[in-house]
Order: sequence, then structure tokens, then C-alpha cells
Amino acid sequence: MPALSDLDQMDLRVLRMLQCNGRATYDEIAQAVNLSPSATLRRVKRLEEAGFISGYVALLSPERLGFSLTAYINVRLEKHSAVHKRSPMDAFRASVQVWPEVVECSSLTGEMDYLLRVLVKDMAHYSRFVMDTLLKHPSVQDCKTSFVLDRVKQTTALPL
Repeated sequence: MPALSDLDQMDLRVLRMLQCNGRATYDEIAQAVNLSPSATLRRVKRLEEAGFISGYVALLSPERLGFSLTAYINVRLEKHSAVHKRSPMDAFRASVQVWPEVVECSSLTGEMDYLLRVLVKDMAHYSRFVMDTLLKHPSVQDCKTSFVLDRVKQTTALPL
């Protein structure tokens, strides 16, 4: 697997440009990084094949689509579960994949096991998710929620 050290400054400039505008044409990227369009195309294809570019997406506005409440939920799991033949963590990880409200799930060190970033329409939607889905999961022992009051910084760009 190629490493960051395999990238030159031109690769990093191309990646920065694509982070800012994933819809940029090869001509636009080439002009911005001072390469020919064909050299830019080859470079982008090489970066894709090497796994430095994992995909292209449209970033949607949650608020404009009605998801006005963001919650971060710390989840603690039962350490042993007789209900599942597999471990509580495996069961929880599988369930999280199908819960549409959960847009991010990270395994943590420390007191809690997982941190969920959850997008919901309002407090009633949040309450239904927690009471009817999260807390009814047989692996979940406890959860603690913090709500986002204001986004001070939000970016998808990596610090290249």
C-alpha cells in the first residue's frame, strides 16, 4: 500500500484542489497546479488506483433537508450478552450499519465504547431513535448525549 511519503508536492496540490472542488475538470485542475490536462488526468488516475482518492460525493446540507438537530451519543455496551452468539460489539456494529440516523460511528478508548454522530429532524425524532432503537438494542447498557449548539468549524478536507 503506497504511503504519504510516496506523494510529491504536485500530488498534494492535486489532492488539495480536489478536496476543495471534487467536480473540477481536469483542465481546471491542470491550470491550478500548472500541469497539462493529460498529465493531470494520469496523476489523478494513479492517485485513485493507489487508494489516496477513495471516492467522490456531493456534500448535502442537513439543515436544508430538515435534519436540524445533531447529537453526539456516547454508548456503553454490555460486556457479555447471552442473547447473541456473537460478541455484543459485533452485534452493535452490525446494527449501526442499518440505522439511517447514525452518520458516523467510532470505537473509543475510555469509559464508553462508541461515539455516534446522529442527525435527526427534531427532539421528537431523537427521542424515538434513542428509546425505540438504541436503548432497545440488547448490547446497549447506557448512553449519554450531547447536542450541537453551534458548529464552529466543519470541514471534510484533510490537513495536507
